[in-house]
Amino acid sequence: MTNYRKTLYTNYFTNQAGREYVAQQKQKFEDETAHFSCELLHHLPSDKSIKILDIGCGIGSFLAACKLGGYSNVEGIDLSEEMVKIANEFGVPEAKLGDLNEYLKDKNATFDVITGMDIIEHFTKDELLTLIDTIKKSLKPNGMVIFRTPNLDAAFGNLYANGDFTHENYLNKNSATQLMMAMGFKDVEVLPSYLVVKGFVKETIRKMVWKLFMVKYKMELFASARTHKKMVFTPNMIIVAKL
Repeated sequence: MTNYRKTLYTNYFTNQAGREYVAQQKQKFEDETAHFSCELLHHLPSDKSIKILDIGCGIGSFLAACKLGGYSNVEGIDLSEEMVKIANEFGVPEAKLGDLNEYLKDKNATFDVITGMDIIEHFTKDELLTLIDTIKKSLKPNGMVIFRTPNLDAAFGNLYANGDFTHENYLNKNSATQLMMAMGFKDVEVLPSYLVVKGFVKETIRKMVWKLFMVKYKMELFASARTHKKMVFTPNMIIVAKL
């Protein structure tokens, strides 16, 4: 691990992931769990007995969402001792501290689904290829991966891509599809992330403004002789890829 990663990942929740929630860790956990339930569970296979591994599981909110959705055969791995400790305190003992490569070697396990929320952007291009190859070898036949990562095509995409010093690479729909197909995944979808703000009035206004922005963006693309069909506009994008 390079020095900057050791420095920034040690207390990643306090310094970045949960900086605004340091005094409200439980609220952060509950907000993320509810969000993941709406955003991602419908992408999982219907069989509740499938084996799921969440890499970079953080404070365990996606694992908690899976458990609430009836998926009990879940595991998580993260490099941050602080975040794993929080996950365990919030009732997610499935979150473990450790390095992914060593974890997979030691367990010699195969999974139906491997997920990574806000994690693949933390690897260099070469590291990401190695990671995806390792993940692929740890999937069962017909297994799938689900990643959430910043979308560089989004408005103010730079805000999300460069909002974390530990980010190493940036993707949009085209490059994400290219990456997953090059790594041997045959069924690849790149989809918008789930958008919502708290409060009925605020959410209603947000939806209206979003529709107006979509008209603007699509007109700009049309004027530049491009098509919006190959783009995702949300700040994050969801990559769903199957073997």
